[in-house]
Amino acid sequence: MWMSRKPAGVSLRVLQLVQHCWLQTVCGTWGWRRGGVGPAAQLCRLMSSSGPPWRLLFFGSDEFAVESLKVLTSSRNSSDGLVKSLEVVTLSVDVPVKKFALQHQLPTHSWPPQNVDGQFDVGLVVSFGCLLPKRLINKFPHGILNVHPSLLPRWRGPAPVFHTILHGDTMTGVTIMQIRPDRFDVGPILNQELQQVPENCTADELGNVLATKGANLLIDTLMTLSERIVNRREQAQTGVTFAPKINTSMSWILWEEQTCDQIGRLYRAIGSRIPLRTMWMGRTVKLSHFVGRCHISFSDQRQTPVPGSVRYQKESSILAVCCKDGWVGFKEVLLKKRLTAADFYNGYLHQTDEQLFVSRKTASKDHQTRGKYTVQT
Repeated sequence: MWMSRKPAGVSLRVLQLVQHCWLQTVCGTWGWRRGGVGPAAQLCRLMSSSGPPWRLLFFGSDEFAVESLKVLTSSRNSSDGLVKSLEVVTLSVDVPVKKFALQHQLPTHSWPPQNVDGQFDVGLVVSFGCLLPKRLINKFPHGILNVHPSLLPRWRGPAPVFHTILHGDTMTGVTIMQIRPDRFDVGPILNQELQQVPENCTADELGNVLATKGANLLIDTLMTLSERIVNRREQAQTGVTFAPKINTSMSWILWEEQTCDQIGRLYRAIGSRIPLRTMWMGRTVKLSHFVGRCHISFSDQRQTPVPGSVRYQKESSILAVCCKDGWVGFKEVLLKKRLTAADFYNGYLHQTDEQLFVSRKTASKDHQTRGKYTVQT
């Protein structure tokens, strides 16, 4: 047994020595040490660090990124031989990644990082938000990888999880891709895994699921990185969609255009961060604690409510609002202060005949034509 292993060990050392000599000769000849960026230089960089344990530089900011950083930190502290060193680049002292790095004594760098030449094998980007220039990408022999929470090329951009919920996707996933300069989310795919979207989940809930899946998929990719780079595939040219940042303008409800399901998806996509908004008597009303579709009965069957009509359901303490194809309910509103549905009805709605929420664009038209409303944001 001992005799059968020794020649293999000797052979391995001989091969390593031969490889080292070859690299010294060929890479010097092709100008890698002088900053070459062609195929030959890339080959030299790859062969100079052909496998784990990796020296990693992590770029990240939010809680989604922290999940990957946690797994990498655990690997660095274990004996699995995957992570040799781990350092972190952040944009601010207040972001979760920075706090995690300080708590776990990880070396940190400000953006843009300085003096990374020859210090790292692989860069890792998770929810970072900045384009990385070509000169930085070329400093990493195995490039820079990105953990993206969608099935690229669907939902390229900074808010893929929110748009997955907003558009009612039933299937999503996580993609590990290589970063390319000057554009977000267009690089070749190294690894990808599907994830069914749980019914009625929020963007926050789905984000937590994909953060865990993405962290595990990143580890799987790093274990066989050289092979995955060789077998990488370019993204399809069809099926490309974009996921821009969420903002306040998305939160305005269009009662006459949106269905119950669309309003529900909007609430589950952005409601935890931006309250849904409507207009009432020229004032902005923020709606929260969405309860879904409601059933309203009328004593006069000839009565046809218009979109935006508001009814208070005393038995369930819900404000029901008519939309394109039915009624949806909310338990709280924010006017001057946070109010329950009962408080809003008794203190405001019950005092007037104006029992109609209007869309912002409708209020703006009314203001222009009749001067009835003063639109507030």
